[in-house]
Amino acid sequence: MFLTSRGHNNHLGQLRAWTQQGHRWLSGSPPTPPHLRSLDNPEQTNEARAWLERFRSFEISRDLVDCTFARSSGPGGQNVNKVNTKAVVRLNLDAEWIPLWAKHILMDDSHYVKSSRTLLVTSTEHRSQAQNLSEALEKLHTLISTAASFHIKNETTEEQRKHVMDLVNADKARKKVMKTKRSEVKRERGNKDL
Repeated sequence: MFLTSRGHNNHLGQLRAWTQQGHRWLSGSPPTPPHLRSLDNPEQTNEARAWLERFRSFEISRDLVDCTFARSSGPGGQNVNKVNTKAVVRLNLDAEWIPLWAKHILMDDSHYVKSSRTLLVTSTEHRSQAQNLSEALEKLHTLISTAASFHIKNETTEEQRKHVMDLVNADKARKKVMKTKRSEVKRERGNKDL
């Protein structure tokens, strides 16, 4: 079911071919998050936001995760019964580049496997191992980014504040016009009775 050494060599060939087609996974170390268990003040939030910006431009490489391949039930006709194209990516939640403030959110996610304390992401959308691996790594990246940004509040810009104040002033003006109109209607009713 999983790759043999011969299948592994075949997979490396597919990865090289995929890389030569203009795609690539960036290698290197992911940015190290600040050691924060929660984001309680603006300084901590700013540190977390700075890390998140660096992380969003980083692509998770295969050497940072445990990756296996299995037979897929996805598209490809009978080929899916012969070739291991399903990508299965596991990441230990205790990896040093996973932010502490995001771990409790990740542990509540459906991709979390409690028995092994890992995140498990799969992909079967494509007919090739390389494309499925790429998609699984992208899913994992999105999962971590979303969890890390959950408690990061964006600051209100001056333009946003002005827009809100304009809306509030327009609402006050509308209410004043409606109140004046309503009082005129009541006053007219009183004049008809006389």
